[in-house]
Amino acid sequence: MSTDIIDRLAGIDPGSPLDRLRRRRPDAREHAQRGYLALFPQATGSDPGGGGAGEVSLVERYAVAAFVAGLHRDPESARHYDDLLAAHAPDLAAVVSAEVKAAATTGPYGIYPEGPLAGESVPGPVHRVGDRAALGDRLAAALEHAHLLVFRPREADPEALRALARAGWSTTGVVTLSQLVSFLTFQIRVVAGLRLLRTAQKGPRP
Repeated sequence: MSTDIIDRLAGIDPGSPLDRLRRRRPDAREHAQRGYLALFPQATGSDPGGGGAGEVSLVERYAVAAFVAGLHRDPESARHYDDLLAAHAPDLAAVVSAEVKAAATTGPYGIYPEGPLAGESVPGPVHRVGDRAALGDRLAAALEHAHLLVFRPREADPEALRALARAGWSTTGVVTLSQLVSFLTFQIRVVAGLRLLRTAQKGPRP
């Protein structure tokens, strides 16, 4: 199986039609893989060397990733990040898994300010973690913010950023956290689309 993370999660074998399709856009493929390796380095026992080094620990990255992938309900992606978190912090993995179940919903939601778009507002749930003691204020705030970005992105306002700052997040850390959620959303959507293409290429079963 390819070492490319999107290929792995989508079940794309080297030399397959989808592999050849992706090779038509080598730059896009390479940039997606580099983004993954920068945000989720495979080294163990140390913080990553880029994308906010020292601001967001490896365990925090994996915890946020497991939470976001779980919210998107993509089984392969969720399993991948669950396994990474479990390998580094097994006790924390169980807590994050419980938070995924408690936070599951559909979306997007969000309230527009008064104006021409106000009629399109759709109120949605605001997630507050249940086991703040186990997560700690910093990671709890990160998961709550990730839930906001996934389901209520139009409500990502200065107060949401101040909540992260109060929990100990620096400006650089907040940027990295936002990059994590954005990249995961992109990755999971690409994987889901490629998996659908793979299924369609196989055709209906007789």
